Amino acid sequence: QVQLVESGGGSAQAGGSLTLSCTVSRVGVLPPCRELMSWFRQAPGKERDFVSVINDGTPTYSDSVKGRFTISQDNAKNMLYLQMNSLIPEDTAIYYCKMTRLCGLRTNNFWGQGTQVTVSS
Repeated sequence: QVQLVESGGGSAQAGGSLTLSCTVSRVGVLPPCRELMSWFRQAPGKERDFVSVINDGTPTYSDSVKGRFTISQDNAKNMLYLQMNSLIPEDTAIYYCKMTRLCGLRTNNFWGQGTQVTVSS
């Protein structure tokens, strides 16, 4: 029903920048539901953690990335972005795009396959 494909990952030096993109594809006929787009990340040996969410244009960030990362979306292009500045080695992780569809009392979550970000000191 929903396909998410991340891109833009790679390697960067500490202090550098990367921009991640998430392409959103809706397959078939979907009921009208509220959709929330977010980014998560998973470092080696750790659980998947929340990074940022955008809700009706209002962003929320985890404390670890606040002031350094910026989430944005272009609904016309079905794209979600994560601009990452002032990167630190602790940002090294696989980054995942997530869509949460809120359909009345039902919630459906969709995930992308992830894109690797590696930050070296």
